[in-house]
Amino acid sequence: MANWRRSLGDAFWHLDRTLGGQRRPTRVQKWVARHPIGAGLCVAVPFTLFCLLLSRADEPDDPLFAVFFGLAMGLVLALTAVSERLRQRRLRRLGIWDGF
Repeated sequence: MANWRRSLGDAFWHLDRTLGGQRRPTRVQKWVARHPIGAGLCVAVPFTLFCLLLSRADEPDDPLFAVFFGLAMGLVLALTAVSERLRQRRLRRLGIWDGF
């Protein structure tokens, strides 16, 4: 079981290297990694407002759907920001990036 997990982890990091995961992060990536909740809100609020703008007046469930979907989109981006934070921590640990 341990070898299977190690093989899966090695495959993930190989794919990450292939897709450019060992490049220095951009300014936006640094900000998102430092502020995952703020990044999630920066997506959730406009997306919710957009869905509310498109909602019909005669449907009472549309605003609830808009809020739920906006929060779901914010959560997805916040989790992506957390994974970016972990990637940057790994770059520092490997000595590829100095953290500034």
